[in-house]
Amino acid sequence: MSLRSYFTGPWTRFGLTVALTACALDQASKIYLLFVFDLAANGPVRLGPFIDIVLARNTGISYGLFQTQGPLGQWILLAFKAVAVLLLSVWLARAKDRLIALSLGLIIGGAAGNAIDRLAYGWVADFVFFHISTADWRFNWYVFNLADVAIVAGVIGLLYDSLVMDRAAKAP
Repeated sequence: MSLRSYFTGPWTRFGLTVALTACALDQASKIYLLFVFDLAANGPVRLGPFIDIVLARNTGISYGLFQTQGPLGQWILLAFKAVAVLLLSVWLARAKDRLIALSLGLIIGGAAGNAIDRLAYGWVADFVFFHISTADWRFNWYVFNLADVAIVAGVIGLLYDSLVMDRAAKAP
């Protein structure tokens, strides 16, 4: 089986389309907020009582873990991401249904969107800030972007498929 035929199945094409769409939407939102709106100069924007648009330069991975300051750390994170995308692409090529292809496409697209930031800026642009405040309590969620939303949605899809779908009930 050739590499081309390996990645041309119906669910593979669908998953790759989802990945490209997720990556494009993520990059478009970041380009707009960084260069058109100029979030760095215009500061935080309150969208509602629980959500703001802010600029956070994330030099780590999800939720700001493993922060890196130098180029070596950035290249290590990029290499890790490249291996993950390659493995997810192989899984996508073997996808047997729409939910798996959709979920893997979202994860691949989100990972690619954040990898583009890391290559272009040396950090990932995060901007959605969810928070809840009362008189004596405050909850702040991590600042995130559309790529992170795609990755989380993809993981939820994979969990749903493995725990709820028909074959999960038939598993030993």
